[in-house]
Amino acid sequence: IAKTMVRIRGSYALELMFRDYPGEIWVARKDSPMIIGIADGETYVASDVPAILKYTRNVYYIGNLEFAKLTPGEAHFYNLDGDEIEKQTTEIKWDAEAAEKAGFEHFMMKEIHEQPKAVQDTLNSVIKDGRIDFEAVGITEDEIKGFEQIYIVACGSAWHVGMAAQYVLEDMADISVRVELASEFRYRKMSLNPKALMIVVSQSGETADTLAALRLAKEKGITTMAIVNVVGSSIAREADKVFYTLAGPEISVATTKAYSAQLAAMYCLAVQFSKVRGKITEEQCGYYIAELLTIPEKIQKILEDKERLQWFAAKYANASDVFFVGRGIDYAVCLEGSLKLKEISYIHSEAYAAGELKHGTISLIEQGTLVIGVLTQNELYEKTISNMLECKSRGAYLMGMTTYGNYEIEDQVNFAVYVPKVDEHFMASLAVIPLQLLGYYVSVAKGLDVDKPRNLAKSVTVE
Repeated sequence: IAKTMVRIRGSYALELMFRDYPGEIWVARKDSPMIIGIADGETYVASDVPAILKYTRNVYYIGNLEFAKLTPGEAHFYNLDGDEIEKQTTEIKWDAEAAEKAGFEHFMMKEIHEQPKAVQDTLNSVIKDGRIDFEAVGITEDEIKGFEQIYIVACGSAWHVGMAAQYVLEDMADISVRVELASEFRYRKMSLNPKALMIVVSQSGETADTLAALRLAKEKGITTMAIVNVVGSSIAREADKVFYTLAGPEISVATTKAYSAQLAAMYCLAVQFSKVRGKITEEQCGYYIAELLTIPEKIQKILEDKERLQWFAAKYANASDVFFVGRGIDYAVCLEGSLKLKEISYIHSEAYAAGELKHGTISLIEQGTLVIGVLTQNELYEKTISNMLECKSRGAYLMGMTTYGNYEIEDQVNFAVYVPKVDEHFMASLAVIPLQLLGYYVSVAKGLDVDKPRNLAKSVTVE
């Protein structure tokens, strides 16, 4: 096995059986994730924890370029020289019910409803007695003061978290932020600031491109921080600092609660960076922390008013093209809302910075095209409305989402959705919820498999 592992190119997670050694399974891995679960007299192999949660809590994480001999209830690990490696099991703290549907029709709906708790738990992990404490994350105030630049590197929805965080960090902490797609970042010949912090974001902690970008940054001596949801995952083990999102296991392929928990983590970083770097006063810091702590109950309020969205989704389930428009943080929310609709309802949708419509895209608007506007930023509200009305005059049907109080929107859009108010920096956490629900209800109305959309996998462990 060792000789073969050295010669095979690419990434793999292998299970091997030999006719001459019945009762043994041998496993080997390179770059692809693998975990070994141990129970009384039983051994399990899987790529992710939720697969074996029903059977055992004790898992081994097999290292890169290691192989192992599995027998009932036992695992022995070896390196490429064939020397045995001592390993300790890790106990998974998730409860088994977390991997069950608990009366919901789909995991996705259950996970949408778990968002208040996921956000609350993530905030509470670092907010102690009204202050942010990053001791568990492992980042000191001196380090925060020393960073000149932040790179946020991620894929998919985690990249959208970075897009929202970019606006918040730059505005609050006055630090330059670049958000990069991990699959692009790896192959860009860009000059990197050695005094930068690279934040990699991943639910599974096994995303192949994100992991490769993390390793590239470490080679160049850049400080790395992971925002991940799975304890002991590859990214968590290799990053210099780890901020765990306490969302629990996420089963549905389309992320909801992990996205919200990642946003909450980013907000905490933004507030702490602003305070330590002297951009906000103690009093302002207290205000921001108090605002953050109101988010879970406000998400709950949105969830209690979901029937109107269900009605609207049924009406538009046969749409062929949908456009999401917004500016600033609202644009970042649109990116995520559009992806949710695409991935689970298979409706073609695009997100645009509202000011870009006139640069070509408005030619796609025809009679009855659905245009969804996100309008939570007061400074940009009128500008986005005027862009939406340009679409309306060309036959578009407008759905507008804004905060309670902006009731004049009823005169301009065909269908209005309202969310509670919170400090505008943090509006993405509330604005995304109706868009998640919309994607879910459209998918259900079309009779599709919500939790397992075609052609997709939960953890993207390939490049």
